[in-house]
Amino acid sequence: EVQLQASGGGLVHTGGSLRLSCAASGFIFDDGAIAWFRQAPGLEREGVSAISRADGSTHSANSVKDRIVISSDPGKNTLDLQINSLKPEDTAVYVCAATFSSYVPLSLDHTDYDYWGQGTEVTVSS
Repeated sequence: EVQLQASGGGLVHTGGSLRLSCAASGFIFDDGAIAWFRQAPGLEREGVSAISRADGSTHSANSVKDRIVISSDPGKNTLDLQINSLKPEDTAVYVCAATFSSYVPLSLDHTDYDYWGQGTEVTVSS
Protein backbone atom coordinates (compact mmCIF):
# COMPACT_ATOMS: atom_id res chain seq x y z
CA GLU A 1 0.00 0.00 0.00
CA VAL A 2 1.39 3.38 -1.04
CA GLN A 3 1.53 5.83 1.84
CA LEU A 4 2.78 9.41 1.96
CA GLN A 5 3.18 11.49 5.09
CA ALA A 6 4.07 15.17 5.07
CA SER A 7 5.61 17.01 7.99
CA GLY A 8 7.50 20.17 8.83
CA GLY A 9 4.80 22.80 8.61
CA GLY A 10 4.32 25.52 11.17
CA LEU A 11 3.97 29.22 11.83
CA VAL A 12 6.70 31.47 10.48
CA HIS A 13 7.17 35.16 9.91
CA THR A 14 7.40 36.73 6.50
CA GLY A 15 10.87 36.22 5.11
CA GLY A 16 11.47 33.05 7.06
CA SER A 17 12.14 29.55 5.79
CA LEU A 18 10.68 26.11 6.25
CA ARG A 19 11.72 22.64 5.23
CA LEU A 20 8.89 20.26 4.53
CA SER A 21 9.43 16.53 4.37
CA CYS A 22 7.41 13.73 2.82
CA ALA A 23 8.01 10.16 3.90
CA ALA A 24 6.90 7.54 1.42
CA SER A 25 6.34 3.86 1.95
CA GLY A 26 4.89 1.00 -0.03
CA PHE A 27 6.80 1.82 -3.21
CA ILE A 28 10.33 2.48 -4.38
CA PHE A 29 11.57 5.77 -5.77
CA ASP A 30 12.62 4.63 -9.24
CA ASP A 31 9.93 5.74 -11.68
CA GLY A 32 7.22 8.33 -12.12
CA ALA A 33 7.23 11.50 -10.04
CA ILE A 34 6.64 12.88 -6.60
CA ALA A 35 5.35 16.38 -6.10
CA TRP A 36 4.26 19.00 -3.62
CA PHE A 37 0.90 20.70 -3.92
CA ARG A 38 -0.69 23.33 -1.74
CA GLN A 39 -4.18 24.56 -1.10
CA ALA A 40 -5.06 27.80 0.59
CA PRO A 41 -8.52 28.42 2.06
CA GLY A 42 -10.99 29.22 -0.69
CA LEU A 43 -8.52 28.53 -3.48
CA GLU A 44 -7.89 25.61 -5.80
CA ARG A 45 -5.11 23.13 -5.26
CA GLU A 46 -1.87 24.41 -6.78
CA GLY A 47 1.14 22.44 -7.94
CA VAL A 48 4.32 23.71 -6.30
CA SER A 49 7.13 21.47 -7.46
CA ALA A 50 7.71 17.99 -8.82
CA ILE A 51 10.73 15.74 -9.09
CA SER A 52 11.27 12.78 -11.37
CA ARG A 53 12.01 9.58 -9.54
CA ALA A 54 13.88 8.26 -12.58
CA ASP A 55 16.42 11.02 -13.24
CA GLY A 56 15.94 13.64 -10.51
CA SER A 57 14.83 16.39 -12.89
CA THR A 58 12.53 18.99 -11.38
CA HIS A 59 9.74 21.32 -12.43
CA SER A 60 8.44 24.13 -10.24
CA ALA A 61 5.67 26.70 -10.42
CA ASN A 62 6.72 30.16 -11.55
CA SER A 63 5.27 31.65 -8.38
CA VAL A 64 7.81 29.87 -6.19
CA LYS A 65 10.65 28.54 -8.34
CA ASP A 66 13.13 31.22 -7.24
CA ARG A 67 12.47 30.52 -3.57
CA ILE A 68 12.35 26.74 -3.32
CA VAL A 69 14.55 23.69 -3.53
CA ILE A 70 13.00 20.28 -4.02
CA SER A 71 15.06 17.19 -3.37
CA SER A 72 14.58 13.50 -2.85
CA ASP A 73 16.56 10.76 -1.20
CA PRO A 74 15.62 7.51 -2.92
CA GLY A 75 17.54 5.49 -0.38
CA LYS A 76 15.39 6.89 2.41
CA ASN A 77 12.25 7.24 0.28
CA THR A 78 11.87 10.87 1.30
CA LEU A 79 11.02 14.08 -0.52
CA ASP A 80 11.94 17.48 0.88
CA LEU A 81 10.83 20.98 -0.03
CA GLN A 82 12.82 23.95 1.23
CA ILE A 83 10.87 27.20 0.96
CA ASN A 84 12.76 30.44 1.52
CA SER A 85 11.67 34.07 1.75
CA LEU A 86 8.19 33.00 2.78
CA LYS A 87 5.30 35.32 2.04
CA PRO A 88 1.81 35.47 3.54
CA GLU A 89 0.46 34.14 0.23
CA ASP A 90 2.43 30.94 0.82
CA THR A 91 0.03 30.14 3.66
CA ALA A 92 -1.65 26.85 2.77
CA VAL A 93 -1.86 23.17 3.52
CA TYR A 94 1.02 21.46 1.73
CA VAL A 95 0.51 17.91 0.50
CA CYS A 96 2.82 15.46 -1.22
CA ALA A 97 1.60 13.22 -4.00
CA ALA A 98 3.00 10.51 -6.24
CA THR A 99 2.41 9.00 -9.64
CA PHE A 100 3.94 6.01 -11.35
CA SER A 101 3.34 7.62 -14.75
CA SER A 102 6.06 9.60 -16.50
CA TYR A 103 5.14 13.01 -17.87
CA VAL A 104 7.42 15.22 -19.94
CA PRO A 105 7.65 17.88 -18.74
CA LEU A 106 6.90 16.90 -15.18
CA SER A 107 3.30 17.53 -14.32
CA LEU A 108 2.01 19.98 -11.74
CA ASP A 109 -1.58 19.03 -12.50
CA HIS A 110 -3.10 17.36 -9.47
CA THR A 111 -5.25 15.15 -11.70
CA ASP A 112 -2.09 13.38 -12.91
CA TYR A 113 -1.23 12.15 -9.43
CA ASP A 114 -2.71 9.01 -8.01
CA TYR A 115 -1.49 8.83 -4.43
CA TRP A 116 -1.89 11.54 -1.84
CA GLY A 117 -0.73 11.96 1.70
CA GLN A 118 -2.03 13.97 4.59
CA GLY A 119 -1.03 17.60 4.50
CA THR A 120 1.06 19.78 6.72
CA GLU A 121 -0.08 23.32 7.43
CA VAL A 122 2.11 26.32 6.75
CA THR A 123 1.10 29.72 8.08
CA VAL A 124 3.12 32.80 7.24
CA SER A 125 2.42 35.84 9.37
CA SER A 126 2.93 39.34 8.05
